[in-house]
Amino acid sequence: MRDTLLIALYAFAGAAAAGLAGAVALRLLRRRPLTASLAVVAAVGVVAMLAGTLAVARAMFLSPHDLTVVTTVVAMAAAVSLATALLLGHRVVARSRALAAAARSFGDSGAFAAPAGPATAELDALSRELAATSARLAASRDRERALENSRRELVAWISHDLRTPLAGLRAMSEALEDGLAADPARYLARIRTEVERLDGMVGDLFALSRIHAGTLPLAYSRISLHDLIGDALAGADPLAREHGVRLVGDRVEPVPVEVDSKEMSRVLGNLLVNAIRRTPADGTVAIAAQRSPEGVVVSVTDGCGGIPEEDLPRVFDTGWRGTHARTPPAGAGLGLAIVRGIVEAHRGRATVRNIPGGCRFEVLLPAAAG
Repeated sequence: MRDTLLIALYAFAGAAAAGLAGAVALRLLRRRPLTASLAVVAAVGVVAMLAGTLAVARAMFLSPHDLTVVTTVVAMAAAVSLATALLLGHRVVARSRALAAAARSFGDSGAFAAPAGPATAELDALSRELAATSARLAASRDRERALENSRRELVAWISHDLRTPLAGLRAMSEALEDGLAADPARYLARIRTEVERLDGMVGDLFALSRIHAGTLPLAYSRISLHDLIGDALAGADPLAREHGVRLVGDRVEPVPVEVDSKEMSRVLGNLLVNAIRRTPADGTVAIAAQRSPEGVVVSVTDGCGGIPEEDLPRVFDTGWRGTHARTPPAGAGLGLAIVRGIVEAHRGRATVRNIPGGCRFEVLLPAAAG
């Protein structure tokens, strides 16, 4: 028993010395290629075995011949182990270098392509993460590009819409100053109308900026959709009469919702105005509200003839107006963008789809608790 304990202590001492030397070597080589670290790890195992064997051999007073045999066996094992470690390390380093080159091209071109061939689990996981990051960045660039296009369109439309009323205001004010206005009261009424129109555009821009900044204040209260829709129909009725459009709201369930009544009235008003302006005379605009498994759905159906399929994804984009033939006489393409922003602030969803003869805008809102 005592001899066994001494042999274990001698072997442990020799192996510990080799392990300590290997730890120091790994620290010194921590910035070197992975091949060197793998070679050190393999060498530590072999040298630790050799050191322990030699320590035990000396303690046991082996013959020189036996000691030579043991040393030769361990040396051969060491050579094979080092060669294997270098070969494996070279493969791992080659894969890591290929992965680094792919990452560099990812930074230059914006698209990541994982190198072909087998890889360790860690490098394979890193390749998957880089591919997922590349996909997220590509989607982010697409969104940024779409937002930039929307901003350009918005600036162009705003510039166009501001130029026309401002030119009219200047002409009318100059006519009044020079005493050339045959009917000053009519000129003043017209000026007031244009000022109100400009004020509405500025209000829409301000609301949209608060929506995009996430600072739109919402004062929630429990209210029946029947009351909200009734007020919205009453507000849109004069415009509908002017355009010769029938308003229908006979499929409205008295569903309670918890919303900001002012902002939700704005949503319904924008949808109705949008539908009335795009529906030809003698057409019908219908609004309905009903429960659904997901909450409450409010729909506005018009007779616009439908929206081109390629334009459907852009309907709620800032500044979108569709084709020139569908462009209303007023507004900067902000109404539907405001609708989506307010609805999403209420944790809802706004969608649009074509139906025979027109399209249907739907607003999904969470149902009131209880």
